[in-house]
Amino acid sequence: MTVLVDDPLIASMAIRRTLPLHESSRRLRELYPECPRVYGVAVMGDLSRRRWWPLAEALTGNRLEAMFELAAEETDSRTAVAHQLAATLAHVVIGRVIPLVVLEGRAWDTGLENLWVHVDSEGAIDWVGVVDPTVRALPDDPYFGGRSMRLGRSTREGIVALPSEAALTTWVAHRSHRTLAPLFAKLADISDGAMSVAAMWHVVGGAVVSAATQVPLLAGSSELTSMRRGQSVLDALVGFGLPVRGTSRATAGKVLLN
Repeated sequence: MTVLVDDPLIASMAIRRTLPLHESSRRLRELYPECPRVYGVAVMGDLSRRRWWPLAEALTGNRLEAMFELAAEETDSRTAVAHQLAATLAHVVIGRVIPLVVLEGRAWDTGLENLWVHVDSEGAIDWVGVVDPTVRALPDDPYFGGRSMRLGRSTREGIVALPSEAALTTWVAHRSHRTLAPLFAKLADISDGAMSVAAMWHVVGGAVVSAATQVPLLAGSSELTSMRRGQSVLDALVGFGLPVRGTSRATAGKVLLN
C-alpha cells in the first residue's frame, strides 16, 4: 500500500475549521501520495506566508521577469523558457482545478485575486493556495444531502451550488480566462514574442486534456464523466475565442502544425 508522504508544508497547516475545500484537497492529494502537492491547493488562512506571493504580483512586480531570466540562464532557447513558464501558469491556474472538476464536480475560484503561489528555494513555483476557500459545486453534490440548499447562494460552510454541469465548467473557464489572459500577455512581452499568445492557449488545452485523462487512471473514476467535463471546459474556452484545441506547438514565435 502506498503511504502518503508527510510533507512539512502540509503538516504545518493550522486548519481551524474543516471546509469542503479541505476535504476535496485531501482526497486530491491521495491521488499521488508520493508527491502530495501535485494535486489540490492550500487555504492561505491555514498557513504562514513565507515563500508565498500573490499571483497578481506577476503583473504588478518583476516576479515573472525574474523567473524568466533565471530560467534563461540555463538554456539558449528563449522559446523553451517561454513555453516552460506558459505551462507553469496554465497548471497553476487551470491545470490544478480540472482534477477536482472532473472527479467531484467541484471547483475553487481561479480568479487572479484569489490565487497565491509557493516557491521553493530556487524560486520555482511548487504549490498553489487560495484566499477564498469557497467551492462551487453541482446541485447533487453529496454535501447537500439532507441539507436545505438554495442555488447560487453562498453559505458559511464554504460551498455554493451552481445549477448545472455546464454552469460549473463555464464558470471555471471564464475565471481562468480572465486570469491567464493578462499573464500570457505579460509573458509574451517579457520574452519578446519568443512564443505567441495563441501558442500559450494551446498549452492550456493540453493541460486540460492531460488532467482529464490522468485523473480517472489514478482515481479509478469514470473516464466518460472526466472527458465530458474536460471537453465542456474546452468548449467554453473556445466560445471565448481562445485557440485551445489542436496539436500546434510554438517555435521561434510561430505556431507550427504537427
